[in-house]
Parts: sequence; C-alpha cells; structure tokens
Amino acid sequence: MKYLLLLIVCWVGYTLWRQGRREAIHASHARQQAAPKGRLPQPMVQCAHCGLHLPQADALSAADHRYYCCDGHRKAGPK
Repeated sequence: MKYLLLLIVCWVGYTLWRQGRREAIHASHARQQAAPKGRLPQPMVQCAHCGLHLPQADALSAADHRYYCCDGHRKAGPK
C-alpha cells in the first residue's frame, strides 16, 4: 500500500514538473517569435571613403548620391 502511495506522489510530482516545463518552453518561444516582428530589414550601403557597410538610415548622403559613414569621410570625398 505504501509503495502505491509513493508511486502516486511521484507521478503527480512528475506531471506538475512536466507542465511547468511546457509552460516555460511555450513562453520562451512566444518571446522569441515576438521580438523579430518589430524589426524590419534595412537596406545596407557602403561608405564611399572607407568601404564600411552600414544601414542606409544611419549613413550620410552627399550631393553625388554616395553614402558616407561620418561627416569627416563625407568632407574628404570618395577614395
């Protein structure tokens, strides 16, 4: 009789442990799937002076339609 009771207690503990793990895994998957949706890919451009690749939104453009990574490189011009 005591072995049956021990078996039931172990089974209930295992079931609760598995349920907690499933909820934790589901929550981590939900966080991973929600994060990338807010960030869209951005077009990348290359600095005409040093060749550094950077997002177009962060680059400085000149009158000749070239992109630069900083104002110093924009003033220096293409290499």
